[in-house]
Amino acid sequence: MSDTVLAIDIGSTKICAIIAEIEEGKVQIQGHGIAKSQGIKKGAITNIELASKAIKKAINDAKRIAGSNMTSATVSISNAYAKSLNSTGVVNIPHKDISIKEINRVMQTALYNANVPNEYEVVHVLPYNFRVDDQDFIEDPFGMNASRMEVDVNIIMTQKSNLLNLKKAVRSAGVEIDGIVLSGYASAIATMDEDEKELGVAVIDLGGQTSNLVIHTGNSIRYNDFLGVGSNHITNDLSMALHTPLQIAENVKIRHGNLIETSNEIIELPIIGDEENRNNVSLEIVHSVIFARVEEALMILAKSLEKSALKEQIGAGIILTGGMTKLKGIRELAQSIFPAMPVRIGKPGDKIGGLFDELKDPAFSTVIGLLLYRAGEHTQYEINFQQELLHSKVGYEDNLGDIKLGNTIKEVAENREPNLEKKQKGIPEDSESIIFDDLPDIGSENSNPLKKLANWAKQLF
Repeated sequence: MSDTVLAIDIGSTKICAIIAEIEEGKVQIQGHGIAKSQGIKKGAITNIELASKAIKKAINDAKRIAGSNMTSATVSISNAYAKSLNSTGVVNIPHKDISIKEINRVMQTALYNANVPNEYEVVHVLPYNFRVDDQDFIEDPFGMNASRMEVDVNIIMTQKSNLLNLKKAVRSAGVEIDGIVLSGYASAIATMDEDEKELGVAVIDLGGQTSNLVIHTGNSIRYNDFLGVGSNHITNDLSMALHTPLQIAENVKIRHGNLIETSNEIIELPIIGDEENRNNVSLEIVHSVIFARVEEALMILAKSLEKSALKEQIGAGIILTGGMTKLKGIRELAQSIFPAMPVRIGKPGDKIGGLFDELKDPAFSTVIGLLLYRAGEHTQYEINFQQELLHSKVGYEDNLGDIKLGNTIKEVAENREPNLEKKQKGIPEDSESIIFDDLPDIGSENSNPLKKLANWAKQLF
């Protein structure tokens, strides 16, 4: 059975919407739209009306190409206002067998035990360590025999005000939110392979106005951090240093941005506010401005990595992704700042069909990650922002039929039909019709007095 989904990455420099079809975990892209961000600064919405217009433009472009009308979407939320905290849950297993119900219960207990501030909303509850009885580091407790289960979880939460503003902006664009994913988590899903997940890896997403650090060890995201610096800051630095307009500075960055080689070549640039004269600028100055800003950002992220106390658990090294990774020599510079770790540039992988060349860029890692999240590439067990347990155990849904949560519409309609018949025959609605033959036997055949009465009536007539 196929499912059509809409994913929207709301970034500080661009908004990207993709419509794709998911069938048996495989993603096929049908259409995409990209719009320049408005009303969003450093990952936070600063103008709902402008942000909504930009989101609507990206969605409409994607709808036009895909030829399908979507009313709900999975959306990325910036690490800017996200926080993490760890918690532990413990439950007894009454029937000794661990089912999805027990896994859900232990994770909900961990969430209940956590001290989540009032002004924050939980986005993800990610388990990184299960303990069954006294056995630690259980990869998957499902189906195991045990009397007690514990779990350590990483709870990712965001400010309620930030979440409400995001919902308002998306709703104003004509779409409801059916899923929210931390942008750094989505980028990690798009770029990590199975070996890196197993060994532990740090994913650094270098975007337009922000940079995110996410550490994945022990089956899930363990740490996330945010830095309000991105490639737009390089453009601003160049504009001020070279006294040239922002658009010219952006072109210089794209054309001459190189973190390895320096050149004494002189280029001629227009001056801000002066249409007649031009400046002669050495590419050596361009190199030093770009190098200083990128080095500073990577050094801050390296300190954050140290602060996480998880550096020893990162066996697969660093993945760099995001738009800033297109700068020549950024991998080599990162390698010198993280000397004991391998560094690679991560692009959205081959896990998706119909991927346009335009989307194979590291700048689109987050939106591709959102699609893969919807296709089931999330952490093995996870409680999402709607407080539902996500898991990959197909056909192992717990039977919750014994829990009556109120009549369904169908049940109400079914109850209404016999009442209507009674009304037409003049029988009171609350009178119950008894079919004697359907009554259960208790013990011997004739021990039920009503059954006796029914048999006697049959013999008589």
